[in-house]
Amino acid sequence: MIKNLLFAVAVLSLAVASGCAAGGNGIVPPPPSVTVSITSPANTNPGAIYPTQTVTLTAVTTSPAFAPVTWTLSGPGTITGTTPPTASTSATATYMAPACSPCSGTQPTITAAFVSNPKITGPIPLTVVDITAEVTPLAPNVGMGLTQQFTAVAIPDAAPQEFSWTCSLVVKGVVTGSCANFSAAPGPANGTSAGLAFYTANDTCTGSCVIQVMAASTIDPNGCSPNPTYCTSAAVSLVTSRVSGTYAFQFSGYDSNHNPTAVAGTFTASSNGTITSGVEEELTSSGWAQYSITGGPSSSYYTPTKSDTINSNNAGTLTLALPAKVYPNQYQVVLDSNGDLEMIESDGNGSGSGIAKLSSNANFFSGPQTYAFGFTGMDSGGRVGYAGLLTTDGNGNIISGLMDVNDHGQSSNSICSSPPCAVTGTYTSNGNGSWQLALTSPVTMNFDFYIASGSSSKSNPLTFYAISTDPTANPAVSGMMVLQDSSPTCGGSQTCYDNATLKGTSISALTGTGTTNGALVPGTTNVSITLGSTDGSGDFSGTFDQNNDGTILTGIQFPSTSQSPSPYTYAAYTSNNGRYTFYMLGNPSAKTVVAPLEFILYASGVNRGFLLDQSSPSVMTGAMNPQGKIPCVLGICGLSTSELPGTYAAATTNSGSSTVNPLAANLLLDEETPQTGPVTFNISGTQYQFPTPGSQSVAGTYSLNAAGNGPFALTEPATQSYVIYVLGTSGCNGSAKNPTPVCSVQSFFMIDEDTANTAPSIIFAQQ
Repeated sequence: MIKNLLFAVAVLSLAVASGCAAGGNGIVPPPPSVTVSITSPANTNPGAIYPTQTVTLTAVTTSPAFAPVTWTLSGPGTITGTTPPTASTSATATYMAPACSPCSGTQPTITAAFVSNPKITGPIPLTVVDITAEVTPLAPNVGMGLTQQFTAVAIPDAAPQEFSWTCSLVVKGVVTGSCANFSAAPGPANGTSAGLAFYTANDTCTGSCVIQVMAASTIDPNGCSPNPTYCTSAAVSLVTSRVSGTYAFQFSGYDSNHNPTAVAGTFTASSNGTITSGVEEELTSSGWAQYSITGGPSSSYYTPTKSDTINSNNAGTLTLALPAKVYPNQYQVVLDSNGDLEMIESDGNGSGSGIAKLSSNANFFSGPQTYAFGFTGMDSGGRVGYAGLLTTDGNGNIISGLMDVNDHGQSSNSICSSPPCAVTGTYTSNGNGSWQLALTSPVTMNFDFYIASGSSSKSNPLTFYAISTDPTANPAVSGMMVLQDSSPTCGGSQTCYDNATLKGTSISALTGTGTTNGALVPGTTNVSITLGSTDGSGDFSGTFDQNNDGTILTGIQFPSTSQSPSPYTYAAYTSNNGRYTFYMLGNPSAKTVVAPLEFILYASGVNRGFLLDQSSPSVMTGAMNPQGKIPCVLGICGLSTSELPGTYAAATTNSGSSTVNPLAANLLLDEETPQTGPVTFNISGTQYQFPTPGSQSVAGTYSLNAAGNGPFALTEPATQSYVIYVLGTSGCNGSAKNPTPVCSVQSFFMIDEDTANTAPSIIFAQQ
């Protein structure tokens, strides 16, 4: 009896002891710990603290929470710490980085330790980096007497955007003098950014001489050294006229009676901007015609818009002398840093937009080559879209290919009754700068095309501008042909495009006719931009914005969490030649889910090619483009708003309705100095828009999320809401002084998202 009693007491004692050790409920509490992080400014990268930067650190403790801590600093800088003022507040500390120069290799460590047990610590290592600067544009041609804007961005992003600018004449790397006419904006105090400067070309700089424009941080003036290895500077070439050489151009729009018009052609300009010769082909309601462009300084020429005093280098008018009553013959143009001309009709006899590029001297048709193409136009029934592939043999023959056609909502039609249809034919030189493409299947069709830009490089593929030359038998269409990248394979040596080939992120910009409840609405348009990721296994996901006849979808995530299995997929055609079926758009967020549309993609490269809506009456057409590099730091990837600053040439692309008012603009995206709270990023510039005469001032703000899209809101010339999707980026590399990768945005798409605008368009902007 006594033995049993003693055993029971022992068991009870163990149970009580065990319960106490587990907190009385059987759960073992975590051991004491302390974790330190930077909490202000938000999203500060501890591996990229700039000189004199002040940051707030917070120590989060466990067992107990909100425990008092002591702060210590190992390395340069100063720190002031606090213990929790209340029982529910974590301890904080303020750290100020040193004013080091250079800072490379400066790595302080801040440590928080329990007051009650100093052995329990939480360190956070920091790296102080020099402030470097990115100047854009990098290598512009500047016309004599004209003014070019330059922007600078300090890196890291959180650094004050305040600079010391220099503009020098440099011969073989040696500075020989200062620029005659260069000025920098004084800073945010007067409403402009210190990251903005202006150069007017009044210097004598020939031969091996270049104009070098540089910016360095006022806080860290040696951050760019040496010479300035760790920063980007602009190298300016002085020219008599920015329009010089042989160009290919294309245009699409509407005449004064709202009938569709398409143009493709070529012209040659002398060094002073005079057009010396040219030829163009035009599709109108009367059919196809070809015209010579009359040369001469009083007939055909490019003239800079000198009234744009802050950016005259990037705007002007292009006049092409054609026979009487043949239009368009005058364009308002804006130029990007490459010298490409984005243009809108400005002769008062119609509306539309186009582009002109210096013709490539690439050796094309030298052997077997495959081209992807996308054409858009009209027939008697309405809007028509073509997309396809064709393979040339280098001897004048088209030996194979495929084509899909959407003829005002019908994928089975008089051109292609059972898609995809086989393509064969021939090609020959016309002897006037153009080539003829004569297809014998799927039906007899004829096109002319002009050599635009590019080469055999997959990053800059050879591009042609094409236009149909059939009198009346087939739809009147025009568009582009792009050399297909032959490097993708599917485990063998032959070019192959399967599901695994498409793995990455793309931007797809699409235009069509507006619809309501599936029915066409005359005079309206349907535009969308999609940021999508292909996973290599047939799944497609991302975000899109759309304006269809004033019905706006903003930031739609696809697929929705409830869509399982996901209807957003893609699949390679059985022959793996670059034809894919994609499911895009729809509205997974609607109460009654709207299923995605079926599109056909003909790939000219990885996540690049021409898209054709398969069967909707909207006949949405456009292109898919790879987004470009996204910087990654400490496992976190994303773009920041400060990667957009620069001067952009922006213009309307192919319009889906005659009611679209085309625009061309020089946009300056400019970063203000960081401040308490959200940072403001400014938009300014000059806009030209049909049918408003003259120019208009542009003003507003923009933002950008990590994925590369965001709002773009204008207050001038009127309140307008846009969304931008970043397309091309470059750079994305750190340096020995600043390990933070930074991208410079080269181009983006945008669409109007005002419900009152039932005829929106895609606008393309490029530095």
